[in-house]
Amino acid sequence: MALNHAPRRSRTARLRARSAAVATGVLLTGLLTTPDHAQSGTDPSPSSGTGAAIGTVARTVGDASFEPGPCPKTPEPIAELKGARCGTLTVPENRTEADSRKIKLGVAIVAAATGKPKPDPIVWLAGGPGDDAVGEAKMAIDGGLNRDRDVIFMSQRGTYSADPALTCRNIDEFNARATGLVYDAPSSERLHVEATKACREKLAASGADLSAYNDIESAADLADLRTALGLEQWNVFGISYGTQLALVYVRLHPDGIRSVGIDGILPPSTGGSAVTWSAAKQGFGGVFKACAEQPACNRRYPNLSATFERLVRDLEAKPVTTTVTLPGSQKQVKVVLDGGALVNWMTAATHVAPQVPRALDELAHGKPQRIAEQWAAGKYSPQAIGRLSHGLVYGVFCSEWTPYETQAEALRGGQEAFPSFPLSVQAQAPLLTFLRPDCDVWKVPAAPRSIRDVTKSDIPTLAISGGFDAQTAAANGPYVARTLSNATVVTVPYEPHVVFATSACAQEITVSFFDTPTAPKTGCLSGLEPPEFEIGS
Repeated sequence: MALNHAPRRSRTARLRARSAAVATGVLLTGLLTTPDHAQSGTDPSPSSGTGAAIGTVARTVGDASFEPGPCPKTPEPIAELKGARCGTLTVPENRTEADSRKIKLGVAIVAAATGKPKPDPIVWLAGGPGDDAVGEAKMAIDGGLNRDRDVIFMSQRGTYSADPALTCRNIDEFNARATGLVYDAPSSERLHVEATKACREKLAASGADLSAYNDIESAADLADLRTALGLEQWNVFGISYGTQLALVYVRLHPDGIRSVGIDGILPPSTGGSAVTWSAAKQGFGGVFKACAEQPACNRRYPNLSATFERLVRDLEAKPVTTTVTLPGSQKQVKVVLDGGALVNWMTAATHVAPQVPRALDELAHGKPQRIAEQWAAGKYSPQAIGRLSHGLVYGVFCSEWTPYETQAEALRGGQEAFPSFPLSVQAQAPLLTFLRPDCDVWKVPAAPRSIRDVTKSDIPTLAISGGFDAQTAAANGPYVARTLSNATVVTVPYEPHVVFATSACAQEITVSFFDTPTAPKTGCLSGLEPPEFEIGS
Protein backbone atom coordinates (compact mmCIF):
# COMPACT_ATOMS: atom_id res chain seq x y z
CA MET A 1 0.00 0.00 0.00
CA ALA A 2 8.73 -1.11 -1.60
CA LEU A 3 11.44 0.48 -1.36
CA ASN A 4 14.15 1.09 1.18
CA HIS A 5 11.85 0.71 4.21
CA ALA A 6 9.55 3.50 3.01
CA PRO A 7 7.63 2.37 -0.03
CA ARG A 8 5.96 4.93 -2.24
CA ARG A 9 2.54 3.84 -3.29
CA SER A 10 1.51 3.39 -6.88
CA ARG A 11 -0.41 6.25 -8.42
CA THR A 12 -3.67 4.30 -8.03
CA ALA A 13 -3.05 3.58 -4.37
CA ARG A 14 -2.06 7.18 -3.76
CA LEU A 15 -5.25 8.43 -5.35
CA ARG A 16 -7.27 6.04 -3.22
CA ALA A 17 -5.63 7.26 -0.06
CA ARG A 18 -6.13 10.88 -0.97
CA SER A 19 -9.72 10.30 -2.06
CA ALA A 20 -10.54 8.67 1.23
CA ALA A 21 -8.86 11.39 3.23
CA VAL A 22 -10.82 14.09 1.43
CA ALA A 23 -14.09 12.23 1.64
CA THR A 24 -14.11 11.46 5.33
CA GLY A 25 -12.90 14.68 6.83
CA VAL A 26 -10.30 13.62 9.36
CA LEU A 27 -9.00 10.24 8.60
CA LEU A 28 -7.15 8.37 5.95
CA THR A 29 -9.45 5.40 5.40
CA GLY A 30 -8.86 1.96 3.98
CA LEU A 31 -10.99 0.76 1.08
CA LEU A 32 -14.21 -0.89 2.16
CA THR A 33 -14.39 -4.23 0.41
CA THR A 34 -16.51 -7.51 0.98
CA PRO A 35 -15.34 -10.73 2.66
CA ASP A 36 -16.52 -14.15 1.61
CA HIS A 37 -19.14 -15.32 4.05
CA ALA A 38 -17.00 -18.18 5.30
CA GLN A 39 -15.54 -19.27 8.58
CA SER A 40 -12.26 -21.03 9.16
CA GLY A 41 -12.12 -24.21 11.13
CA THR A 42 -8.62 -25.12 10.11
CA ASP A 43 -6.37 -22.19 10.93
CA PRO A 44 -4.82 -22.56 14.38
CA SER A 45 -5.52 -19.58 16.62
CA PRO A 46 -5.50 -18.58 20.27
CA SER A 47 -8.08 -20.13 22.54
CA SER A 48 -10.84 -18.02 24.03
CA GLY A 49 -10.58 -19.94 27.28
CA THR A 50 -12.81 -22.85 26.27
CA GLY A 51 -10.39 -24.67 23.97
CA ALA A 52 -12.19 -23.23 20.93
CA ALA A 53 -10.78 -20.65 18.54
CA ILE A 54 -11.65 -17.01 19.23
CA GLY A 55 -14.98 -16.09 17.71
CA THR A 56 -16.41 -19.60 17.47
CA VAL A 57 -18.28 -19.67 20.80
CA ALA A 58 -21.51 -17.84 21.63
CA ARG A 59 -21.30 -15.98 24.92
CA THR A 60 -23.35 -13.43 26.86
CA VAL A 61 -21.72 -11.14 29.40
CA GLY A 62 -23.99 -8.61 31.09
CA ASP A 63 -26.02 -6.76 28.43
CA ALA A 64 -23.73 -7.81 25.58
CA SER A 65 -23.69 -11.05 23.61
CA PHE A 66 -21.54 -12.48 20.84
CA GLU A 67 -22.97 -14.93 18.32
CA PRO A 68 -20.85 -16.65 15.63
CA GLY A 69 -22.30 -16.24 12.17
CA PRO A 70 -21.86 -14.77 8.68
CA CYS A 71 -19.19 -12.18 8.01
CA PRO A 72 -20.16 -8.50 7.94
CA LYS A 73 -21.33 -7.02 4.65
CA THR A 74 -18.91 -4.83 2.72
CA PRO A 75 -19.18 -3.10 -0.67
CA GLU A 76 -16.64 -5.29 -2.50
CA PRO A 77 -14.82 -8.56 -1.78
CA ILE A 78 -11.74 -8.46 0.47
CA ALA A 79 -9.46 -11.40 -0.22
CA GLU A 80 -7.76 -10.95 3.15
CA LEU A 81 -11.05 -11.83 4.87
CA LYS A 82 -11.51 -15.11 3.05
CA GLY A 83 -11.79 -17.72 5.78
CA ALA A 84 -12.26 -15.19 8.58
CA ARG A 85 -14.17 -16.29 11.68
CA CYS A 86 -17.11 -13.94 11.97
CA GLY A 87 -20.16 -13.10 14.01
CA THR A 88 -22.18 -10.35 15.67
CA LEU A 89 -21.85 -8.45 18.93
CA THR A 90 -25.21 -7.26 20.25
CA VAL A 91 -25.17 -4.33 22.71
CA PRO A 92 -27.56 -1.68 24.05
CA GLU A 93 -27.77 1.37 21.81
CA ASN A 94 -27.80 3.70 24.82
CA ARG A 95 -26.43 2.29 28.05
CA THR A 96 -27.85 5.21 30.07
CA GLU A 97 -31.40 4.04 29.34
CA ALA A 98 -32.71 0.87 30.93
CA ASP A 99 -35.10 0.13 28.06
CA SER A 100 -32.70 0.96 25.24
CA ARG A 101 -33.08 -1.02 22.03
CA LYS A 102 -30.26 -3.34 20.95
CA ILE A 103 -27.91 -2.77 18.02
CA LYS A 104 -25.65 -5.24 16.21
CA LEU A 105 -21.96 -4.79 15.38
CA GLY A 106 -20.27 -7.01 12.80
CA VAL A 107 -17.11 -8.86 13.84
CA ALA A 108 -14.46 -10.50 11.64
CA ILE A 109 -11.36 -12.27 13.01
CA VAL A 110 -8.42 -12.97 10.71
CA ALA A 111 -6.26 -15.82 11.96
CA ALA A 112 -2.55 -15.38 12.61
CA ALA A 113 -0.27 -16.37 9.74
CA THR A 114 1.81 -18.59 12.00
CA GLY A 115 0.82 -22.04 13.21
CA LYS A 116 1.60 -21.07 16.80
CA PRO A 117 -0.12 -17.71 17.39
CA LYS A 118 0.31 -15.62 20.52
CA PRO A 119 -2.64 -15.80 22.93
CA ASP A 120 -3.35 -12.04 22.91
CA PRO A 121 -4.86 -10.85 19.61
CA ILE A 122 -4.92 -7.31 18.21
CA VAL A 123 -8.14 -5.34 17.84
CA TRP A 124 -8.13 -2.76 15.02
CA LEU A 125 -9.84 0.63 15.53
CA ALA A 126 -10.76 2.34 12.27
CA GLY A 127 -10.43 5.94 11.24
CA GLY A 128 -13.01 8.53 10.33
CA PRO A 129 -14.96 8.98 12.47
CA GLY A 130 -17.41 6.90 10.49
CA ASP A 131 -15.21 4.33 8.71
CA ASP A 132 -15.85 0.62 9.08
CA ALA A 133 -12.99 -1.37 10.63
CA VAL A 134 -13.96 -4.47 8.64
CA GLY A 135 -13.26 -2.54 5.44
CA GLU A 136 -9.73 -1.71 6.62
CA ALA A 137 -8.72 -5.36 6.94
CA LYS A 138 -6.60 -5.27 3.79
CA MET A 139 -4.47 -2.46 5.19
CA ALA A 140 -3.91 -4.35 8.44
CA ILE A 141 -3.06 -7.69 6.84
CA ASP A 142 -0.93 -6.17 4.06
CA GLY A 143 1.11 -4.56 6.83
CA GLY A 144 1.76 -7.93 8.50
CA LEU A 145 -0.25 -7.22 11.63
CA ASN A 146 -1.40 -10.84 11.76
CA ARG A 147 2.13 -12.26 11.58
CA ASP A 148 1.75 -14.13 14.86
CA ARG A 149 -1.53 -12.84 16.32
CA ASP A 150 -5.17 -12.99 15.32
CA VAL A 151 -6.51 -9.58 14.29
CA ILE A 152 -10.04 -8.61 15.26
CA PHE A 153 -12.14 -6.13 13.25
CA MET A 154 -15.44 -4.85 14.64
CA SER A 155 -17.71 -2.43 12.83
CA GLN A 156 -18.00 0.55 15.16
CA ARG A 157 -21.60 1.44 15.97
CA GLY A 158 -23.34 3.20 13.11
CA THR A 159 -20.80 2.20 10.46
CA TYR A 160 -21.41 0.45 7.15
CA SER A 161 -21.63 -3.16 8.34
CA ALA A 162 -23.34 -2.39 11.66
CA ASP A 163 -27.10 -2.56 12.21
CA PRO A 164 -28.26 0.16 12.03
CA ALA A 165 -25.83 1.74 9.57
CA LEU A 166 -26.10 5.51 9.88
CA THR A 167 -24.90 6.36 6.37
CA CYS A 168 -26.30 9.18 4.19
CA ARG A 169 -25.63 9.13 0.46
CA ASN A 170 -27.21 12.56 0.10
CA ILE A 171 -24.31 14.20 1.98
CA ASP A 172 -21.69 12.33 -0.04
CA GLU A 173 -23.40 13.21 -3.32
CA PHE A 174 -23.66 16.85 -2.31
CA ASN A 175 -19.96 16.90 -1.39
CA ALA A 176 -19.19 15.68 -4.91
CA ARG A 177 -21.40 18.29 -6.59
CA ALA A 178 -19.92 20.96 -4.31
CA THR A 179 -16.60 20.75 -6.16
CA GLY A 180 -18.40 22.88 -8.73
CA LEU A 181 -19.34 25.53 -6.14
CA VAL A 182 -17.33 28.27 -4.47
CA TYR A 183 -16.04 26.31 -1.48
CA ASP A 184 -16.81 28.63 1.42
CA ALA A 185 -19.54 30.85 -0.05
CA PRO A 186 -22.67 31.53 2.09
CA SER A 187 -24.76 29.83 -0.61
CA SER A 188 -22.57 26.71 -0.34
CA GLU A 189 -22.97 26.75 3.43
CA ARG A 190 -26.75 26.87 3.12
CA LEU A 191 -26.82 23.86 0.78
CA HIS A 192 -24.29 21.99 2.91
CA VAL A 193 -26.33 22.44 6.08
CA GLU A 194 -29.53 21.48 4.25
CA ALA A 195 -27.91 18.17 3.29
CA THR A 196 -26.81 17.59 6.88
CA LYS A 197 -30.29 18.37 8.20
CA ALA A 198 -31.92 15.99 5.69
CA CYS A 199 -29.53 13.25 6.81
CA ARG A 200 -30.37 13.84 10.45
CA GLU A 201 -34.10 13.74 9.79
CA LYS A 202 -33.79 10.47 7.88
CA LEU A 203 -31.74 8.79 10.60
CA ALA A 204 -33.94 10.07 13.44
CA ALA A 205 -37.06 8.85 11.60
CA SER A 206 -35.50 5.38 11.41
CA GLY A 207 -35.52 5.22 15.22
CA ALA A 208 -31.83 5.82 15.82
CA ASP A 209 -30.90 7.51 19.09
CA LEU A 210 -28.34 9.89 17.60
CA SER A 211 -27.04 10.88 21.04
CA ALA A 212 -25.70 7.34 21.53
CA TYR A 213 -23.12 7.38 18.72
CA ASN A 214 -20.00 8.62 20.47
CA ASP A 215 -16.70 7.54 22.00
CA ILE A 216 -18.12 6.71 25.42
CA GLU A 217 -20.53 4.13 24.00
CA SER A 218 -17.99 2.84 21.47
CA ALA A 219 -15.37 2.35 24.19
CA ALA A 220 -17.90 0.32 26.16
CA ASP A 221 -18.59 -1.73 23.00
CA LEU A 222 -14.89 -2.62 22.84
CA ALA A 223 -14.81 -3.63 26.50
CA ASP A 224 -17.88 -5.81 25.90
CA LEU A 225 -16.32 -7.40 22.81
CA ARG A 226 -13.22 -8.49 24.71
CA THR A 227 -15.22 -10.17 27.47
CA ALA A 228 -17.80 -11.63 25.08
CA LEU A 229 -14.98 -13.26 23.10
CA GLY A 230 -13.64 -14.73 26.35
CA LEU A 231 -10.31 -12.94 26.09
CA GLU A 232 -8.27 -12.28 29.21
CA GLN A 233 -6.03 -9.83 27.37
CA TRP A 234 -5.65 -8.20 23.98
CA ASN A 235 -3.73 -5.44 22.19
CA VAL A 236 -5.21 -2.32 20.61
CA PHE A 237 -4.18 -0.63 17.36
CA GLY A 238 -5.96 2.53 16.19
CA ILE A 239 -5.38 4.73 13.16
CA SER A 240 -6.34 8.41 12.85
CA TYR A 241 -9.72 8.92 14.53
CA GLY A 242 -9.27 5.39 15.91
CA THR A 243 -6.46 6.83 18.04
CA GLN A 244 -8.93 9.18 19.74
CA LEU A 245 -11.22 6.24 20.46
CA ALA A 246 -8.24 4.17 21.66
CA LEU A 247 -7.21 6.85 24.15
CA VAL A 248 -10.78 7.17 25.47
CA TYR A 249 -11.02 3.37 25.71
CA VAL A 250 -7.76 3.15 27.66
CA ARG A 251 -8.96 5.84 30.07
CA LEU A 252 -12.41 4.36 30.66
CA HIS A 253 -11.82 0.59 30.37
CA PRO A 254 -8.12 -0.23 30.91
CA ASP A 255 -8.68 -3.81 32.10
CA GLY A 256 -7.35 -6.48 29.77
CA ILE A 257 -5.32 -4.15 27.55
CA ARG A 258 -1.75 -5.43 27.14
CA SER A 259 -0.48 -2.69 24.80
CA VAL A 260 -1.73 0.14 22.57
CA GLY A 261 -0.52 1.36 19.19
CA ILE A 262 -1.78 4.71 17.89
CA ASP A 263 -0.92 5.94 14.39
CA GLY A 264 -1.92 9.40 13.12
CA ILE A 265 -2.76 10.69 16.58
CA LEU A 266 -5.89 12.67 17.47
CA PRO A 267 -5.81 13.55 21.20
CA PRO A 268 -9.35 13.72 22.69
CA SER A 269 -8.30 16.69 24.82
CA THR A 270 -7.56 18.95 21.83
CA GLY A 271 -10.02 17.80 19.14
CA GLY A 272 -11.38 20.70 17.10
CA SER A 273 -10.73 23.21 14.36
CA ALA A 274 -7.72 24.93 15.94
CA VAL A 275 -5.63 21.76 16.21
CA THR A 276 -6.61 20.84 12.65
CA TRP A 277 -5.11 24.12 11.43
CA SER A 278 -1.96 23.44 13.42
CA ALA A 279 -1.66 19.99 11.84
CA ALA A 280 -2.04 21.45 8.36
CA LYS A 281 0.71 23.96 9.06
CA GLN A 282 3.09 21.22 10.22
CA GLY A 283 2.30 18.83 7.40
CA PHE A 284 2.52 21.43 4.64
CA GLY A 285 5.74 22.73 6.16
CA GLY A 286 7.25 19.26 6.11
CA VAL A 287 6.64 18.90 2.36
CA PHE A 288 7.88 22.42 1.56
CA LYS A 289 11.02 21.92 3.66
CA ALA A 290 11.81 18.60 1.96
CA CYS A 291 11.55 20.27 -1.45
CA ALA A 292 13.77 23.16 -0.32
CA GLU A 293 16.44 20.70 0.84
CA GLN A 294 16.47 18.88 -2.51
CA PRO A 295 18.56 20.96 -4.93
CA ALA A 296 16.63 20.10 -8.08
CA CYS A 297 13.27 20.79 -6.42
CA ASN A 298 14.43 24.00 -4.76
CA ARG A 299 15.97 25.26 -7.99
CA ARG A 300 12.82 24.58 -10.04
CA TYR A 301 10.28 25.51 -7.34
CA PRO A 302 11.87 28.07 -5.00
CA ASN A 303 9.91 29.57 -2.10
CA LEU A 304 7.17 26.96 -2.44
CA SER A 305 5.52 27.96 0.83
CA ALA A 306 5.17 31.55 -0.36
CA THR A 307 3.79 30.34 -3.70
CA PHE A 308 1.16 28.25 -1.94
CA GLU A 309 0.04 31.07 0.35
CA ARG A 310 -0.12 33.52 -2.56
CA LEU A 311 -2.26 31.07 -4.54
CA VAL A 312 -4.67 30.72 -1.62
CA ARG A 313 -5.08 34.50 -1.45
CA ASP A 314 -5.39 34.96 -5.21
CA LEU A 315 -7.88 32.12 -5.69
CA GLU A 316 -10.02 33.27 -2.78
CA ALA A 317 -10.25 36.69 -4.41
CA LYS A 318 -10.78 35.28 -7.91
CA PRO A 319 -11.66 31.56 -8.11
CA VAL A 320 -10.68 29.55 -11.17
CA THR A 321 -13.35 27.47 -12.90
CA THR A 322 -12.50 24.55 -15.16
CA THR A 323 -13.94 21.27 -16.44
CA VAL A 324 -12.30 17.90 -15.87
CA THR A 325 -12.96 14.30 -16.86
CA LEU A 326 -13.25 11.94 -13.91
CA PRO A 327 -10.69 9.10 -13.84
CA GLY A 328 -11.99 5.83 -15.23
CA SER A 329 -15.04 7.41 -16.85
CA GLN A 330 -16.11 9.80 -19.59
CA LYS A 331 -18.02 11.99 -17.15
CA GLN A 332 -17.05 15.63 -17.19
CA VAL A 333 -17.65 17.82 -14.16
CA LYS A 334 -17.20 21.48 -13.37
CA VAL A 335 -14.60 22.33 -10.72
CA VAL A 336 -14.20 25.63 -8.92
CA LEU A 337 -10.85 26.21 -7.21
CA ASP A 338 -10.85 28.94 -4.59
CA GLY A 339 -8.58 29.42 -1.57
CA GLY A 340 -10.50 27.05 0.67
CA ALA A 341 -10.57 24.32 -1.94
CA LEU A 342 -6.81 24.62 -2.43
CA VAL A 343 -6.15 24.31 1.31
CA ASN A 344 -8.28 21.17 1.47
CA TRP A 345 -6.65 19.69 -1.62
CA MET A 346 -3.24 20.33 -0.08
CA THR A 347 -4.24 18.62 3.18
CA ALA A 348 -4.94 15.42 1.28
CA ALA A 349 -2.18 15.90 -1.32
CA THR A 350 0.49 15.27 1.31
CA HIS A 351 -0.29 11.62 0.50
CA VAL A 352 1.16 12.28 -2.96
CA ALA A 353 3.90 14.65 -1.80
CA PRO A 354 6.24 14.10 -4.81
CA GLN A 355 3.59 15.68 -7.05
CA VAL A 356 2.83 18.72 -4.88
CA PRO A 357 5.52 21.21 -6.04
CA ARG A 358 4.82 20.57 -9.71
CA ALA A 359 1.04 20.77 -9.21
CA LEU A 360 1.28 24.11 -7.39
CA ASP A 361 3.63 25.49 -10.04
CA GLU A 362 1.26 24.44 -12.81
CA LEU A 363 -1.61 26.16 -11.01
CA ALA A 364 0.48 29.31 -10.58
CA HIS A 365 1.08 29.33 -14.33
CA GLY A 366 -2.56 28.99 -15.32
CA LYS A 367 -2.79 25.21 -15.51
CA PRO A 368 -5.31 24.09 -12.84
CA GLN A 369 -6.09 20.71 -14.42
CA ARG A 370 -3.95 18.45 -12.24
CA ILE A 371 -5.24 19.84 -8.95
CA ALA A 372 -8.82 20.13 -10.22
CA GLU A 373 -8.83 16.50 -11.38
CA GLN A 374 -7.49 15.25 -8.06
CA TRP A 375 -9.93 17.42 -6.09
CA ALA A 376 -12.94 16.14 -8.03
CA ALA A 377 -11.73 12.53 -8.19
CA GLY A 378 -11.57 12.33 -4.41
CA LYS A 379 -15.15 13.46 -3.98
CA TYR A 380 -16.69 11.48 -6.86
CA SER A 381 -14.81 8.27 -6.06
CA PRO A 382 -17.08 5.26 -5.35
CA GLN A 383 -15.19 4.91 -2.05
CA ALA A 384 -16.54 8.34 -1.05
CA ILE A 385 -20.23 7.63 -1.73
CA GLY A 386 -22.58 5.84 0.67
CA ARG A 387 -19.98 4.28 2.95
CA LEU A 388 -19.25 6.79 5.70
CA SER A 389 -21.37 6.84 8.86
CA HIS A 390 -22.39 10.48 9.13
CA GLY A 391 -24.36 9.54 12.23
CA LEU A 392 -21.07 8.70 13.92
CA VAL A 393 -19.20 11.65 12.37
CA TYR A 394 -21.58 14.20 13.84
CA GLY A 395 -22.24 12.15 16.96
CA VAL A 396 -18.55 12.50 17.84
CA PHE A 397 -17.81 15.99 16.54
CA CYS A 398 -20.99 17.64 17.79
CA SER A 399 -20.87 16.17 21.29
CA GLU A 400 -17.12 16.04 21.94
CA TRP A 401 -15.53 18.78 19.82
CA THR A 402 -17.70 21.84 19.12
CA PRO A 403 -19.14 22.16 22.66
CA TYR A 404 -15.62 22.59 24.03
CA GLU A 405 -14.17 24.97 21.43
CA THR A 406 -15.59 28.45 20.89
CA GLN A 407 -15.96 29.94 17.44
CA ALA A 408 -13.32 32.51 18.38
CA GLU A 409 -10.87 29.78 19.39
CA ALA A 410 -11.47 27.94 16.13
CA LEU A 411 -10.87 31.11 14.10
CA ARG A 412 -7.76 31.95 16.09
CA GLY A 413 -6.33 28.56 15.13
CA GLY A 414 -6.48 29.53 11.45
CA GLN A 415 -5.17 33.01 12.07
CA GLU A 416 -2.16 31.77 14.03
CA ALA A 417 -1.28 29.01 11.58
CA PHE A 418 -1.70 31.07 8.39
CA PRO A 419 -1.95 34.79 9.18
CA SER A 420 -1.73 35.70 5.47
CA PHE A 421 -4.88 33.78 4.55
CA PRO A 422 -8.13 35.67 3.98
CA LEU A 423 -10.63 35.57 6.84
CA SER A 424 -13.06 33.48 4.78
CA VAL A 425 -10.41 30.74 4.52
CA GLN A 426 -9.32 30.97 8.17
CA ALA A 427 -12.95 30.55 9.24
CA GLN A 428 -13.20 27.00 7.82
CA ALA A 429 -10.67 24.53 9.20
CA PRO A 430 -9.30 21.95 6.74
CA LEU A 431 -11.71 19.02 6.28
CA LEU A 432 -14.14 20.51 8.84
CA THR A 433 -15.98 22.96 6.61
CA PHE A 434 -19.17 24.39 8.16
CA LEU A 435 -18.82 22.08 11.16
CA ARG A 436 -20.43 24.47 13.64
CA PRO A 437 -23.62 25.13 11.64
CA ASP A 438 -23.80 21.40 10.89
CA CYS A 439 -23.74 20.68 14.62
CA ASP A 440 -26.41 23.32 15.20
CA VAL A 441 -28.84 21.24 13.15
CA TRP A 442 -27.58 17.85 14.35
CA LYS A 443 -28.81 18.64 17.86
CA VAL A 444 -27.10 16.15 20.16
CA PRO A 445 -26.20 16.98 23.77
CA ALA A 446 -22.64 17.74 24.76
CA ALA A 447 -20.65 14.82 26.13
CA PRO A 448 -19.52 15.09 29.76
CA ARG A 449 -16.59 17.50 30.04
CA SER A 450 -14.46 14.54 31.12
CA ILE A 451 -14.40 13.40 27.48
CA ARG A 452 -11.70 16.05 27.05
CA ASP A 453 -9.52 14.66 29.85
CA VAL A 454 -6.03 13.55 28.95
CA THR A 455 -5.39 9.82 29.16
CA LYS A 456 -3.04 8.84 31.95
CA SER A 457 -1.76 5.29 31.76
CA ASP A 458 1.25 3.04 32.23
CA ILE A 459 0.08 0.60 29.55
CA PRO A 460 2.89 0.31 26.96
CA THR A 461 2.00 2.58 24.05
CA LEU A 462 3.46 3.19 20.61
CA ALA A 463 2.71 6.73 19.41
CA ILE A 464 3.72 6.80 15.74
CA SER A 465 3.27 9.59 13.19
CA GLY A 466 4.38 10.74 9.76
CA GLY A 467 6.51 13.81 9.15
CA PHE A 468 4.20 14.96 6.33
CA ASP A 469 0.99 14.38 8.33
CA ALA A 470 -1.23 17.40 7.63
CA GLN A 471 -4.31 15.88 9.26
CA THR A 472 -3.22 15.11 12.81
CA ALA A 473 0.44 16.26 12.99
CA ALA A 474 3.53 14.49 14.29
CA ALA A 475 3.61 16.84 17.30
CA ASN A 476 0.63 14.99 18.77
CA GLY A 477 2.88 12.02 19.58
CA PRO A 478 5.00 13.84 22.18
CA TYR A 479 1.85 15.60 23.42
CA VAL A 480 -0.03 12.43 24.39
CA ALA A 481 3.17 10.77 25.65
CA ARG A 482 3.43 13.34 28.47
CA THR A 483 0.84 11.36 30.45
CA LEU A 484 1.64 7.86 29.12
CA SER A 485 4.54 6.71 31.26
CA ASN A 486 5.46 3.72 29.05
CA ALA A 487 5.11 5.44 25.67
CA THR A 488 7.51 5.14 22.74
CA VAL A 489 7.21 8.12 20.38
CA VAL A 490 8.22 7.62 16.74
CA THR A 491 8.06 9.99 13.78
CA VAL A 492 8.59 8.39 10.39
CA PRO A 493 9.97 11.16 8.14
CA TYR A 494 8.58 11.95 4.69
CA GLU A 495 5.36 10.01 5.31
CA PRO A 496 1.75 11.27 5.39
CA HIS A 497 -1.13 10.59 7.74
CA VAL A 498 -1.32 6.94 8.95
CA VAL A 499 2.19 5.67 8.29
CA PHE A 500 1.20 2.01 8.71
CA ALA A 501 -0.54 2.30 5.32
CA THR A 502 2.48 3.66 3.44
CA SER A 503 5.74 2.74 5.16
CA ALA A 504 7.37 -0.67 5.45
CA CYS A 505 9.49 0.79 8.24
CA ALA A 506 6.37 1.83 10.17
CA GLN A 507 4.93 -1.65 9.70
CA GLU A 508 8.16 -3.22 10.98
CA ILE A 509 8.17 -0.97 14.03
CA THR A 510 4.49 -1.63 14.76
CA VAL A 511 4.69 -5.42 14.50
CA SER A 512 7.84 -5.47 16.66
CA PHE A 513 6.07 -3.29 19.22
CA PHE A 514 3.37 -5.88 19.78
CA ASP A 515 6.11 -8.49 20.29
CA THR A 516 8.04 -6.35 22.79
CA PRO A 517 5.90 -3.34 23.77
CA THR A 518 8.63 -1.71 25.83
CA ALA A 519 11.33 -2.01 23.16
CA PRO A 520 10.08 -1.85 19.56
CA LYS A 521 12.69 -2.11 16.80
CA THR A 522 13.23 1.33 15.27
CA GLY A 523 16.52 0.80 13.45
CA CYS A 524 14.88 1.10 10.01
CA LEU A 525 14.38 4.82 10.60
CA SER A 526 18.07 5.51 9.96
CA GLY A 527 17.86 4.35 6.35
CA LEU A 528 14.97 6.54 5.22
CA GLU A 529 15.42 9.09 2.47
CA PRO A 530 13.19 11.91 1.19
CA PRO A 531 11.03 11.36 -1.88
CA GLU A 532 12.26 12.47 -5.27
CA PHE A 533 9.97 15.32 -6.23
CA GLU A 534 8.58 15.48 -9.75
CA ILE A 535 10.23 18.19 -11.86
CA GLY A 536 8.23 19.63 -14.73
CA SER A 537 9.65 21.09 -17.90
